[in-house]
Amino acid sequence: QVQLVESGGGLVQAGGSLRLSCAASGSIFSINAMGWYRQAPGKQRELVAAITSGGSTNYADSVKGRFTISRDNAKNTVYLQMNSLKPEDTAVYYCNVIGVAGGYRYLEVWGQGTLVTVSS
Repeated sequence: QVQLVESGGGLVQAGGSLRLSCAASGSIFSINAMGWYRQAPGKQRELVAAITSGGSTNYADSVKGRFTISRDNAKNTVYLQMNSLKPEDTAVYYCNVIGVAGGYRYLEVWGQGTLVTVSS
């Protein structure tokens, strides 16, 4: 079984910064992509940023230039550095991992979510 542990959410003023972390553990053979999604009240979950095992990244237009995703493959950990935060960034942020689990089974797992609140 694979588990994700997220940390780093909290309350911050507009213009401030936060860094989210997500560590994967358990029966993992390989991880292909790691990403961050968010869901604001009354809205659908949306992709914020993703990164492949090779380091290719993808960002939502709304966060380009402000957020940076990175990963430590040795630690199976993904980070999201969020700068110049805006009130509209307020949401629950979820970590997502896609790869191959032990036994060569397809793996996709979600974190429990961490709340980011940006005050104006």
